[in-house]
Amino acid sequence: MAAKIFIDGEAGTTGLQIRQRLLGRADVALISIDAARRKDPQAREEMLNSADVAILCLPDDAAREAVGLIENKAVRVIDASTAHRTLDGWAYGFPEMAKGQREAIANARFVANPGCYPTGFIALVRPLVDAGLLPRSWPVSVNAVSGYTGGGRKMIEEFEDKASSAFTHAPYRIYALSLAHKHVPEMKSHTGLDHAPLFEPAVGRYAQGMIVEVPLPLHALPSKPALADLRAALASAYAGEHFVDVATLDQETAITTLAPDSLNGTNKLKLYVFGSEKLGQARLVAVLDNLGKGASGAAVQNLNLMLGLPEAAGLDEPFEWSTAA
Repeated sequence: MAAKIFIDGEAGTTGLQIRQRLLGRADVALISIDAARRKDPQAREEMLNSADVAILCLPDDAAREAVGLIENKAVRVIDASTAHRTLDGWAYGFPEMAKGQREAIANARFVANPGCYPTGFIALVRPLVDAGLLPRSWPVSVNAVSGYTGGGRKMIEEFEDKASSAFTHAPYRIYALSLAHKHVPEMKSHTGLDHAPLFEPAVGRYAQGMIVEVPLPLHALPSKPALADLRAALASAYAGEHFVDVATLDQETAITTLAPDSLNGTNKLKLYVFGSEKLGQARLVAVLDNLGKGASGAAVQNLNLMLGLPEAAGLDEPFEWSTAA
């Protein structure tokens, strides 16, 4: 029998994408609140408790409330919000992050889907920390840019709806100027760093796709690693992975520029090590679709693991985001 999946918040950007990715699959069955009871809190509670897996695509407080409404201990949960990403009892939904993480997700009742920026950052930094190339105490900074769909419906309206009072003509803008972005705790927690990274996010006037970049002064690191050492550590960490790919030296040498939308419509994550041996400097770069591996694709990957289905089920075909329900 197909597993019953309830998406709480299916009309939002992430929820809509997850729904579209699961439609037509015979191994899962989407369940939804009857249209006549759409505003009935009791109907929502019934759905949450009747699903095999509830996927929460909600603001943080609403996600916490939803978990509190689940009394049926057989119901498993994937939370796409920030609410549970660093809490004990919740498996972090980045299967490729470390040895044993995939099994932890498969066996968990509660799984916290990673943030889009943290996915790129953790993928780049954790293997270097684990390999001893980057000290846990190092003052790490991370620069990143995302398409505006990463900000949900409100930000989409700002960039697309010319009739809206919030419409902006800005081609590019930085934000989180107080350095209190909600993704920072999971970046620190899941890399093992002693200090919060200095996070510098930005949004551009394009719909989706992102670049996450970590600059490193190799000459100042205690082990003084070469670019090849960084590349080797990443390649070793993700050897054999289906969705995470580390660029080869030949691939990097052939590149003179890099676009944030190059992996749109996929659940892929590509990592690069650029830099200068002469200057002793490196630019670690991750490219991913903020709506794919950074959100809905990751949720589907985690769902597959939790249900014992092929991990790549529904994720290898090109996917085009749509606002249509």
